[in-house]
Amino acid sequence: MRMAAIYARVSSEQQREENTIASQAASLIEFASSHDLEVPGEWVFEDEGYSGATLERPGLERVRDLAAEGQIQVVLAYAPDRLSRKYAYQILLIEEFTRHGVETLFVKSPQGDSAEDQLRVQFQGMIAEYERAQILERSRRGKRHRAHAGEISVLSNAPYGYRYIRKTDEAPAAFIVHEAEARVVQRVYEMYTVEGLSIGEITRRLNAESIPPRKSGRWERSVVWGVLRNSAYRGVACFGKTRVSGRTRVMRPQRRRGVTMPSTTASHERPREDWIEIPVPALVSEESFARAQELLRENKIRSRRRTIAPSVVQGLVSCAMCGYAFSRTSTQTSARKIHYYKCIGSDSWRKLGGPVCDNGRFVRQELLDQIVWTEVIRLLEEPALIRQELDRRLAAARSSDPTRKREQSLQRELTHVGKGIERLLNAYQEGLLSIEQLRERMPGLRQRQRALRADLQAIADQTNDRAAFLRLAETLTAFLARLRSASETLSVTERQRIVRLLVKDVLVGEDTITIRHSIPIPSGPPQNGGSQSPDGQNYLLCTGRG
Repeated sequence: MRMAAIYARVSSEQQREENTIASQAASLIEFASSHDLEVPGEWVFEDEGYSGATLERPGLERVRDLAAEGQIQVVLAYAPDRLSRKYAYQILLIEEFTRHGVETLFVKSPQGDSAEDQLRVQFQGMIAEYERAQILERSRRGKRHRAHAGEISVLSNAPYGYRYIRKTDEAPAAFIVHEAEARVVQRVYEMYTVEGLSIGEITRRLNAESIPPRKSGRWERSVVWGVLRNSAYRGVACFGKTRVSGRTRVMRPQRRRGVTMPSTTASHERPREDWIEIPVPALVSEESFARAQELLRENKIRSRRRTIAPSVVQGLVSCAMCGYAFSRTSTQTSARKIHYYKCIGSDSWRKLGGPVCDNGRFVRQELLDQIVWTEVIRLLEEPALIRQELDRRLAAARSSDPTRKREQSLQRELTHVGKGIERLLNAYQEGLLSIEQLRERMPGLRQRQRALRADLQAIADQTNDRAAFLRLAETLTAFLARLRSASETLSVTERQRIVRLLVKDVLVGEDTITIRHSIPIPSGPPQNGGSQSPDGQNYLLCTGRG
């Protein structure tokens, strides 16, 4: 009697709930008995919820190990597509088993070694791969269509701060606000955008206060980072943000088994214009979310990381010739340490082909700090320019594209819900709908209508609040006066924060230093060495910021 191992697989939760994997195992055990094969109980391997498009499955790995060790003579599977949905993988596995002297048998497949039988197995494999591709494409197109229609059911799950309500006959699927979690989300945004705390400090505070996250036992920096990036909190959940493509990576052997198990796919973010927006209840304002995204972008460039002694222009200095950043270096004299900025493109050791820039100028840090700080103070001496910039930003914020798109999307959905209510009333008046059916279906639509109107009112209130905030011009002059009087006593960190509010970057050339900032200056020759760009344009640092 030959020894055999049984392999069964299902790829979805629905198949698992329907117990199809148990039926596969039962059929295979019966098949083994009728063909005089012995199958020990521990050699029945099942992979529940694993896709047939990959070979990284624990049950399949154990079957391959048994074949390599010579402990079995037969591998039983219900059909070739249970081994894999890809024909190439099926052939790979069958040839691997054959090399080890193991026969592969299927319940739903011809038995035999003739050319005709092998051809039928090959056709079954190709059809299975075609069916898988067809299912994936139909699913993708269907989800994309439902996302354009504003259905929340296409999203995988509700993020922290929401609860997912399943679709019913009376109402579509929806996100509802979880009040306790929503307050945590709002506090995270306040700590990051208003209090200026780092992601690490926010994580420590949440853990110190024993605020539980949804899945794990403690907060991690990556979780807080994900909360700050999730656009659902501003009222727009996005579908189709990532795409799956092939991965190119180095094949590293596993330490114990000496085989390679590379990941064959990788997730990449799609362009922002390809995302499909779906309205959901907002937890934070558009301004707070935009400010968080701006800070996240700045942190990529200006993060202190392991800097012991910060400087005023840290993270802002670039080369005007090659575009590479300027890095800080130092030299030690007998009296003190002197810091310099130099272009990293001029370093010969950074590139295999040698330096990419001939800007070998070294700039003293204290000189550059003083030049930029003096220019910033000069700009702050003219409140009229700052007031003019605030007015311009107010106009830009009112007509900003994300806010306008969000408002238009809510208006369209509100119109759609209103038409649904009207159709129900017409059907009732014409006798096509009973009063009980009307009472069942109407509350969900009414509730959705009230939620959409509340969201539209919130957008209007945000615009009004922004206007009130930006028009505090009567206190602007006094604030700038206090800032000028204290400018010489501020610490390096405080000066750095003020400079980053106004300055986009500092370009160092052969004989020039160009400071690009966000406050328009009158036309004419620049003062104090010049702060206007060579092309006469002024560069906006904080687009849409209050």
